Amino acid sequence: MTLIDNGIYVDGSRVETPADLHRTYESLAETQGLAWIGLYQPSDGELTSVATEFDLHPLAVEDAEKGHQRPKLERYGDTLFAVLRPAWYDDADEQVDFGEIHLFTGRGFVVTVRHAAKPNLAEVRRRLEGDPEFLALGSEAVMTAVFDDVVDGYAPVAAGLENDVDEIEDQLFGGKVDTKLSQRIYQLLSQVIAFQRAIGPLPDMLKALLRGTSKYGTNEEVENRLRNVYDHSIRITERVDTLRTLLDSALTVHSTLVSLEQNDAMRRMSSASLAQGEESRRLAKETIEQGEEVKKISSWAAILFTPTLIASIYGMNFDDMPELHWRFGYPFALVLMFGLGFGLWGIFKRRHWL
Repeated sequence: MTLIDNGIYVDGSRVETPADLHRTYESLAETQGLAWIGLYQPSDGELTSVATEFDLHPLAVEDAEKGHQRPKLERYGDTLFAVLRPAWYDDADEQVDFGEIHLFTGRGFVVTVRHAAKPNLAEVRRRLEGDPEFLALGSEAVMTAVFDDVVDGYAPVAAGLENDVDEIEDQLFGGKVDTKLSQRIYQLLSQVIAFQRAIGPLPDMLKALLRGTSKYGTNEEVENRLRNVYDHSIRITERVDTLRTLLDSALTVHSTLVSLEQNDAMRRMSSASLAQGEESRRLAKETIEQGEEVKKISSWAAILFTPTLIASIYGMNFDDMPELHWRFGYPFALVLMFGLGFGLWGIFKRRHWL
């Protein structure tokens, strides 16, 4: 279904709801009223029919066919072409979703083209039909109402994003540093940037419309409402700019906290390593000292063992020991014991064992 709603309005009241576009053109010619045509995913033939009837510029029609346009406002003669990006906040998934509205307005006609199921402009139409005095002001009144509805829809989105930012700040300064928090900040930052792209051009678009009010003879009531929508767009834009600044700061603070946490961990590891190193050096020193003591003990044991060995040999009292009956046997044994002892002492001293 592509023709969502189709109405002919005279003096702000709906006088007919044509069943097809052909009847719409006929009724418009008969009543000289206002045709408001709502299209959803129209075919090329339907867009061509509307473009031919209302003399729409080919470039604007091409944009409406393709979709995926950034918000903009263009004037082609007496026809205005606007692209709006409505947004809504999904509480369940905590993310922002976007729609797209292509709006053609001219003398006696308004054509809205949507490529997504949301937003539904039926509520805008219902409110305008409830205010026939304003609707009687023509296509500019409808355009103003659509802009107003889109801008008002941004407030809940900003509130949802602000709540998400508050949650991030609570996590950020909650005491324990969560290394995965940066991923959530990046995700939220990307949504805020996308939201900025949707609303960023709006103040300039509305300012351009306000500048042209005197040139194109815009009704004073339409101008006043446009100015009110412009003020709302400025406030929303400032709120979103603040959110982006806060998220940029949160990302910087989180990176700093993570770095500090890592530095603390490294310092703790370094302190542990230094303590282990000191313990190892102490053990090594004790081992070296023990080794030196063993050397000394072993050296003196060897020195003392030599005379003991000689004395024990000659203390065996065998009959066939020539030195026992030798005149110089005793002095020889003493000299041998002291000589070998001093010799070993000299060797150990030279090797720094003593």
